[in-house]
Order: sequence, then C-alpha cells, then structure tokens
Amino acid sequence: MSAKEEIKQLQDENAFLKEEVERLKDEMVRLVSRNLDLSERLEHDVELQRRTKVAREIMEGNLERQRNADLRDDGQLMALIEMKVEKDRPHLRPDFNSVALAEMLGVSQTRLAQLFRHQTIHRTPDAYIDNLRTLAALRLLREKPNYTIAVVAEEAGFSNVRTLQRRIQEAIGMSPVEYRLMLTRDL
Repeated sequence: MSAKEEIKQLQDENAFLKEEVERLKDEMVRLVSRNLDLSERLEHDVELQRRTKVAREIMEGNLERQRNADLRDDGQLMALIEMKVEKDRPHLRPDFNSVALAEMLGVSQTRLAQLFRHQTIHRTPDAYIDNLRTLAALRLLREKPNYTIAVVAEEAGFSNVRTLQRRIQEAIGMSPVEYRLMLTRDL
C-alpha cells in the first residue's frame, strides 16, 4: 500500500470518526434533554405528592375538628383534652395558649371557656395550661437536679424564668431553688 493510499484510508477513517463524534454529540444532547424532562416530571410528581399529603392532613384535621365541635358532652371533651395533652404535650411549647388549645380541639374559645368554667377546678383554659407547665417544672426540678432553673423553665414551656418562679411560688409556697434544697435535704 502506497503512502497516498494510507493517507486516503486515514482521511476516510478520520471523516468516519468525525461523523461518529457528531452522532454521539447529538445522542448526548437528546439524552440530556430527556433527563431534564424526566427530572422536571419527577419534581412535579414529588410536589404533587407533597401537596396531596398536606391536603389529606388538612382534610383529616378538619374532619376531626368537626367531630370535636359536635361534642356536646363536657366529660367527653375533657377526656379528649386530657388525651391530646398527654399524647402531644403541647403545653411544653411557650407559644401554646387557650387559642391554640381551642384550635387543636376544633372548638370555639367560647365553648372552651364554658367547659373550663363548669368542669374543672381551673377557671380558665390558660390557668389549666399554666398548671400543666407548673407540674412539668416541679417534675423536672425533682428528676433533673443538674438542670438550671432557666433550662427547667424552657423545658416546661415557660416563656421566662420569672414566670416559672412566680408559678412555683404560688403553687407550693416556695421558690424553685428552695424546693430543690428541700428535696436534697430529705435525701
């Protein structure tokens, strides 16, 4: 084979390879476009699933609120409150108040206030929530002697230490520090 023939053969192979590279580039662009399209569809599907889940949760919550709103029996409603408080422990959040309690139950604030006036020793829902927080703080003071008073206040759902100190003083006639000292003295 002459040098001219070899050069011609190499030029033909080079031309073939250039065509193959162009074909592969086109195929790669097609695949990238397909992947982008599939990614967009997947994102859309994931967003649709998320929205469906949120809508389902809202619907289920609305159904539960409707059932709760229909509760006319004070005893049943109080049992529901105690069950939800025990399970979810919302009073440990400083922002939880009587408005949030009414929303959680799906009843009006008026209905909730009437319930507490007639069914409990706590005259208001807020007094009930304060009592739950105070009991939680007393338990923490007993069970977690290494916690600072500030940590106890935060863990029990009080917005500040001063409120915790005032509630403990009102409940047991001593400060949180005095209560802790009394507990350690008895050991």
